[in-house]
Amino acid sequence: TNKPISDIHSRIKTFVHVNHNNIEPRYGVSLCIYGTGLLNSWLKRNIVSFGKETLSYSQMNKFAELIPAGSEGLIILPFGNRAERILFNKNIGGVICNLDFNIHTKAHLLRAGQEGIVFAMKYGMDIMSNLGMDFKNIRAANSNLFLSQLFCEAFATMTNSIITLYDIDGAQGTARGAGIGAKIYSSFDDAFIGLKSVKVIEPNMKNQDNYLEAYLKWYLCLKRFMDEGEKIIDHC
Repeated sequence: TNKPISDIHSRIKTFVHVNHNNIEPRYGVSLCIYGTGLLNSWLKRNIVSFGKETLSYSQMNKFAELIPAGSEGLIILPFGNRAERILFNKNIGGVICNLDFNIHTKAHLLRAGQEGIVFAMKYGMDIMSNLGMDFKNIRAANSNLFLSQLFCEAFATMTNSIITLYDIDGAQGTARGAGIGAKIYSSFDDAFIGLKSVKVIEPNMKNQDNYLEAYLKWYLCLKRFMDEGEKIIDHC
């Protein structure tokens, strides 16, 4: 953004971006959710692993795709790593809601995990939207959870945005940014020579109502656990 926006509750953080200058101010606005990546690895270690046998992340994604959007009512809150900024620095822990022993399987847990991460990001991005930010186009590295078609589709659909994935990862992105700051590159544009898009994901409007219904249930579950402590500011 070109404005030094901030959240009075510090649920997000704003910093001067690497391409900032006095003529064209640029600020980065960071949404930090500590439990998301750890949830996915926790599911791998504890749900689909037994001894030396375990599913790969790619196999986990395929099993999750077998379950319909909304995970048939199963909800996971991905907040089991520490206190979360977007939750007013509260640690509500990781939560599984509505588990039905007659319906839900490991595949449901895998899907609910990915949907829970998307919903947590949607929740945080709503905070950013209320500060005036717009999310029509999202650019990301073709790595980690963005290797999951399910995750990408749910994320694009929930945020009503187009996601472009690039042949890059977080480490390389950090290195390019450091190179700009250290003036290794002759210009900002030079830092991105060779960067190529590999995939574009658009919202799945056929599933939008299902995702929105699932998000409302997820939000109400979150609100219930938040209300056990101090009152949450409702921005849904």
